[in-house]
Amino acid sequence: MVTSPTPFWEALDAGDRAALLRAATQVPLAADRQFLAQGEGSDHLVVLLHGWVKVVAQSQAGYRALLALRGPGELLGEQASVENGRRSATLVTATAADLLHLPASRFHVLARARPGIAAALEQTLVRRLREADAQRAGITEPVPARLAALLLDLVERCGLPEPGGPGRRIGLTLSQDDLAGLLLTSRRTVSRVLEQWRARGWIVTGRQTLAVRAVDQLKGQAFGG
Repeated sequence: MVTSPTPFWEALDAGDRAALLRAATQVPLAADRQFLAQGEGSDHLVVLLHGWVKVVAQSQAGYRALLALRGPGELLGEQASVENGRRSATLVTATAADLLHLPASRFHVLARARPGIAAALEQTLVRRLREADAQRAGITEPVPARLAALLLDLVERCGLPEPGGPGRRIGLTLSQDDLAGLLLTSRRTVSRVLEQWRARGWIVTGRQTLAVRAVDQLKGQAFGG
């Protein structure tokens, strides 16, 4: 079993967390609220204390794609802050969330003074690069394998008991367009695979809801065997 990486906040000790809390502003947000915009200048970072966030990018043609999902403890906006550039994506709350807003200048002063914060930041940056590399490498895999691996990951990270059923429901509102964006494929392809799995009883879907009822079968799709 693969161990999930330790999120930024969880990698810090109590002293490092206290220092960041003193420098930050805590902001509660409802679901479906944008709080960082693609293209804007970078002047702060965000730590996601509770809830889930969608990382969304929009092309010049107006196509909007979900690039990633970030969960509790994650550091957001770190790349633009380090490069002192403009944000490459928009951040939108997928659920109600509690955020820490940290001025970039203050954050980097603390990172230079406190090795634990610097190490956690470096781990986050390395993990983002590895995620991007894995996504590029994985695009050659068949869509059913990639979709199965994605659903298993989501069930592991944010799965909830299926109401009235034996499966595990993904605890986020995700459309088929969202799933297609995460896989760098088309909505039509995702829809076709999901329809096949529904017919086999592996999954149950509703309006932007999905429950997995056949973990072993999806593992077979994702990893072979």
